[in-house]
Amino acid sequence: MPEPHLTVGSQQPPKQDDKLRLYSMEYCPYAQRVRLVLNAKKIPYDTVNLNLINKPDWYFKVHPEGKVPAIDTGSEVLVESLDISDYLDEKYPDNPLYPKDPEAKKRDQELIQKISPLTGTFYKCVSKQGDKSVEDWAKEFTPHLDIFETELSARGTAYFGGDKPAMVDYMLWPWAERAGTIAIAYGQQLPFGADQFPLLRKWRKSMREDPVCSQIYHGPEKFWKVVEIKTKKMPPDYDSI
Repeated sequence: MPEPHLTVGSQQPPKQDDKLRLYSMEYCPYAQRVRLVLNAKKIPYDTVNLNLINKPDWYFKVHPEGKVPAIDTGSEVLVESLDISDYLDEKYPDNPLYPKDPEAKKRDQELIQKISPLTGTFYKCVSKQGDKSVEDWAKEFTPHLDIFETELSARGTAYFGGDKPAMVDYMLWPWAERAGTIAIAYGQQLPFGADQFPLLRKWRKSMREDPVCSQIYHGPEKFWKVVEIKTKKMPPDYDSI
């Protein structure tokens, strides 16, 4: 079971000296990125989930903007999912998630930066911003998805990391897991052609079966409830989702 989401009036839990402390929210994709990296590298950590709509006052002393994820290493607090993930990969060398070759690592980091425009389109779509049809959204998604389809084809591997998931895979996966919320929002799938994105479709299925991903998998129905809490201004009871 997920850790409860602490809210206004709660006390900050004492930190365990032998573990990293992850400040998270169970359904936040950016926090999920960090959890995937921690789990993939088998790094000991404990989790404090936060209600991001009704945040406890003490959390602003941890992160002045009140955002997640944040990692307390014992000597410093790190923020931003990509920065934390890069730090963890450098600090904990077991099961490296980036290639050893500097140029290959740079290419992976540049590819990760191209995830952001895709996620921006996803959020606009699932929250129904603008008067757009599913056909319109499919056209808007296509150039972003083409980037990753083309990259998988060029690499000739099942995963962006080769024969197993690595950093690019884990940075992209949270939105692939949430893709089904679009069909819930519109009552139908986006009308992509049957021959579009065959490698990404296969990748998504393989990632769903990866033990690191399946360990913390929730699925689109729960994520849709999170969308409704925000868009409909419903009571933010994340522990009952």
